[in-house]
Amino acid sequence: MTRTLVFAAAFFLTGCFNGLLIKPTVVDGPLEETLVMDAHHWTCRNKVAIIDINGMIMNARTSGLLGSGENPMALFRERLDAAADDSNVKAVVLRINSPGGAVTASDIMYQEVIHFRRETHKPVVACMMDVAASGAYYIAMGCDRVYAHPSTVTGSIGVIMSLYNATGLFAKLGINSDPIKSGPNKDIGNPGRPMTQEERAILQGMVDNFYGQFVHVVAEGRQMPEDQVRRLADGRVYTGADAKKAGLVDEIGYLEDAIRDAMAQARIKDASIIAYDRGEGYRGSIYSALPRIPSEIKVQFDLPGLTSQGGAAFMYLWEPGLPH
Repeated sequence: MTRTLVFAAAFFLTGCFNGLLIKPTVVDGPLEETLVMDAHHWTCRNKVAIIDINGMIMNARTSGLLGSGENPMALFRERLDAAADDSNVKAVVLRINSPGGAVTASDIMYQEVIHFRRETHKPVVACMMDVAASGAYYIAMGCDRVYAHPSTVTGSIGVIMSLYNATGLFAKLGINSDPIKSGPNKDIGNPGRPMTQEERAILQGMVDNFYGQFVHVVAEGRQMPEDQVRRLADGRVYTGADAKKAGLVDEIGYLEDAIRDAMAQARIKDASIIAYDRGEGYRGSIYSALPRIPSEIKVQFDLPGLTSQGGAAFMYLWEPGLPH
């Protein structure tokens, strides 16, 4: 309780605090349809579903200042299933705002989009918001069409595994790493000692393999030769406008444009715009997102590239400004 009061007092002492509303929401209940915008004609039963891909892409519950959240991969599948089961949903727009994430989670979500399109024959249009980089761009390659805002940051086609050499720090603290292991490579990536050339070759081979998989997915999605993709896929990011020039996205536009394109591909002229949320959902416009504020305050600090359970991971991730 004392820590909660200190946390609240810190806001007041900034001098610009304008009020704090904490409204717990249901995070484990079933998804419910939220009406975002009515169709123009009240007799129209067609729907276009907006499905969000936000934040880090992981097969694990997200965490942060206010505690545990959703598993992004599981939630994505649940929302796609809801859109697939509703015959009135004629098209889907993926609203993407993510720097990417884990290799496997990104690939699974990409495959879910491919499966949805193949089984339902409903068009899926991606709309990139602020960021749709690396693993998020990978997922967009499963869509029929890809829109980016002019100021979207996208690309970052590549793989990274963030490892840290802490031998200098360990020496200062008088700590030695002395694992008991069954083989010379069992503690590969151990931060308590320098990496051997053999270990580096093993990990580089895995990174190259995952990179080749990424290049292949982009080549298929953009109908582009793989050698051309590799010239673009050196890890750099692109603005939406530059991505359009490079052939990495189809159109420069906004969410309304992506919705209109989805309706055109579904051969419908009118539709209600919906989303899927847990518990009581209200969205005042197509740009709204329902906040999830659990009742427990939890502070957790994670190093980039490490999973919440500990250990390094291969990532399709844009992580600017971090030492490597």
